[in-house]
Amino acid sequence: MRIRLVARPEPSRLAKWGSPLVATAAVLAIGFALFSAMGRDPWHALYVFFVEPVDTLYDVGELLLKASPIMLCAIGLAVGYRANVWNIGAEGQLVMGAIFGGGVALAFHGAESPLVLPAMLFAGVAGGMLWAAIPAFLRTRFNANEILVSLMLVYVATLVLSLLVHDAWRDPEGFNFPQSKLFTQSALLPILVQETRLNVGILLALVAVGAGWLFLRRSLVGFQMRVAGLAPAAATYAGISSSRTVWLGMLIGGACAGAAGVGEVAGPVGQLLPVVSPGYGFAAIIVAFVGRLHPVGILFASLLMSLLYLGGEAAQMKLALPSSVTGLFQGTLLLFLLAADVFIHYRLSIVRAPAPAARAA
Repeated sequence: MRIRLVARPEPSRLAKWGSPLVATAAVLAIGFALFSAMGRDPWHALYVFFVEPVDTLYDVGELLLKASPIMLCAIGLAVGYRANVWNIGAEGQLVMGAIFGGGVALAFHGAESPLVLPAMLFAGVAGGMLWAAIPAFLRTRFNANEILVSLMLVYVATLVLSLLVHDAWRDPEGFNFPQSKLFTQSALLPILVQETRLNVGILLALVAVGAGWLFLRRSLVGFQMRVAGLAPAAATYAGISSSRTVWLGMLIGGACAGAAGVGEVAGPVGQLLPVVSPGYGFAAIIVAFVGRLHPVGILFASLLMSLLYLGGEAAQMKLALPSSVTGLFQGTLLLFLLAADVFIHYRLSIVRAPAPAARAA
């Protein structure tokens, strides 16, 4: 007797959209068991991790602030993933967006002009697209794997940023710390809600959600990309260019990640540092799949991922837990979601071995 997976004729739509909730509940159950095993009150630990980070207006602002770059990156990635273009390098594209946007802020340091922020955003989008164009070119020209290329470029971008803040762009009055000058007010995003750090970056992210929905559901190019992802052979037969699909998927992801990088350095960071992101580009991959590659789903999944970041910080301070607890919950969420996907598309079938007489015959 053996067990094998058999494809379902038609996956349940309800199960597909309900599985993120099931995966979230499973993460809570794992957290409950984990905190109990560590000798901590699980109810108090879960309260510290999931409730306390959002119990004041300032905390809600922090939730939305952290959700903004994740949302932007995830929307861009989802467009590519819909077409089977696997951009794993949003983190590097975010960093390059921060470098290009931060370079504009430093070039016009002290210039109180309303054009500085739009120029930073434009430069950041261009930087993200430039970094995403490298794996797109290598994929379409040499059939290189865009997963590996985009991932390796993350570390190159991080090293470029480190080189700049340690040398050419280091603040001469920064006591030899690896950091750029603080950006002037004209290079900072306006605060949206007083007494919080929430800035207009959340509005940019919401606009990206709306634009992503319109592109995927209401545009011809978006329809062609979805066809390329669902039925590559049919897309080729219909004359849909696979090269154009790859370029669009990568460049849209790079543009959104670059904009997210500008939002970070022109928002809560306020300057260039060796690290401008705690891993938002990688977290956006999880968010894209938890949100089912749908803009509305990504909106809510971004809030959940932001809560995991805030909960991890609270757990470090109040429960004396390591910072890796955040990654643990993120990885567990993705693991349960992928496991749920298997049973959405397949069912278990028990195959019994033939009787001895039948084998002899």
